[in-house]
This record gives sequence, structure tokens and C-alpha cells, in this order.
Amino acid sequence: MSGIVQGVGFRYFAHRVARGLGLGGYAKNLSDGRVEVYAIGPPAQLDALRAELARGPRSASVCDVVQEDAPLDPQFAGSFSIENDAW
Repeated sequence: MSGIVQGVGFRYFAHRVARGLGLGGYAKNLSDGRVEVYAIGPPAQLDALRAELARGPRSASVCDVVQEDAPLDPQFAGSFSIENDAW
């Protein structure tokens, strides 16, 4: 995600939405100011997550959401977490 997503609780927002959708994965800040969300789950729930991330929490201003395929990392399949900052 890019836009004003730092300092607005975006990782916690992603965590709440992903858990509500029953997804595994994580959200973490990147050193360039973006937030990375890695999610594992059925396509319909992943689409719903993407839509919510594009909207963001009330105080965020999301300009862009880039979706990429990634290899399955089984360590994140069981739950959704907030990872430490990448800085």
C-alpha cells in the first residue's frame, strides 16, 4: 500500500479485517513507508481483504494497493499477526 498509511493504525486495521475474514498472514511496516500485507486464504476472502485495504481505516489515505502472488509460507497459515517493523 502507498499513501498516508503510517501512524494511522493501518497494521492493526489489516489485522482486524484479516482475522474477521479468517485469513492467515501478517502486516508489517516497510522501511520506505509502505505497509506490506501477506495473506493466505480462499480467493473470495482475499478479494474482500484487498477491498478493505484499499479503503483503509478512517484516518488513512490509501493511494495504491499492489497485489502480487507470493509463495505459501506455512508459518503464517494458522493466524494473522502484526510483525515488527522492517527498519
